[in-house]
Amino acid sequence: MDTNLPTVSVVLPAKEASASLPRALRSISEQTYPNIVDVIVAAADEGSASGLPGDVVVVPNPKGSTPAGLNLAIAAARGDVVVRCDAQAVLPPEYVAAAVSTLVSTGADNVGGMQIPVGETNWERAIAAGMSSPWGAGDARYRVGGAPGPVETVYLGTYRRETLERLGGFDEAFTRTQDYELNHRIVASGGVVWFEPSLRVEYRPRGSLAALASQYLQYGRAKRRFARKHPGSLRWRQLAAPLLVAILATSLVASIWIPLLLVVPAGYVAGLLLVGMTAGASPWRVAAALATMHLSWGFGFLRNDGT
Repeated sequence: MDTNLPTVSVVLPAKEASASLPRALRSISEQTYPNIVDVIVAAADEGSASGLPGDVVVVPNPKGSTPAGLNLAIAAARGDVVVRCDAQAVLPPEYVAAAVSTLVSTGADNVGGMQIPVGETNWERAIAAGMSSPWGAGDARYRVGGAPGPVETVYLGTYRRETLERLGGFDEAFTRTQDYELNHRIVASGGVVWFEPSLRVEYRPRGSLAALASQYLQYGRAKRRFARKHPGSLRWRQLAAPLLVAILATSLVASIWIPLLLVVPAGYVAGLLLVGMTAGASPWRVAAALATMHLSWGFGFLRNDGT
């Protein structure tokens, strides 16, 4: 251990992650940073808690949600710096060392990098291509890249423990986008969230359109809840999907009387296919993935279900 460097705790929330968690933990065990003092898994089910290496601390997460698991893991952590990892993520060996170095050199409260979706099946590869495209990610730097510097949010996160304690950790009302919500509070309190594009973390996307639709429906619902909690926080890219859903629905209904309006959904589908042809995966699968992302997110945002 190097006494000149901050100590680090790595925390992972895990739910139904028995298949992916060993790979994530192996990537943590291969980190070059010398001062990782503990690795803590907040397990929401028995499968995620069993069969783990003996040096991994397991804390039960009876609520089952990601933010609840993160808060439980952080409470059990001993490090000066808290590094978040997800069960679907694979950290490159220099990740923790580079993240901590950037945290120290910039004085930021949180440092993170890029999510690099990597699929293994045909559908995973198509969904990965959609997630990496500006048509699926807008201008979010953690998805499409860009220069290092202050941003609204990053993928995962390397946090100063004092910042987490000062802000009360993750808001457990946000079962999705809890990292975005916390980063918003960091920036609103005068802190800095720093994007470092060299921090590139592999992420395995959902393997079916049904799973993708469920994921993005939850994202849309969470963003509506976030907008209510933080008025004035919405960005143009976050309004694009709800507006698209409204336009497509209106044009389809109105086409009963004005058939020419069918050109609107037809143009949308044609545009998605053109994007898919340049995405390096099956064009129709990429188009279907993008449509699922857009429509599920937009419908989740617009849906009035009391949340």
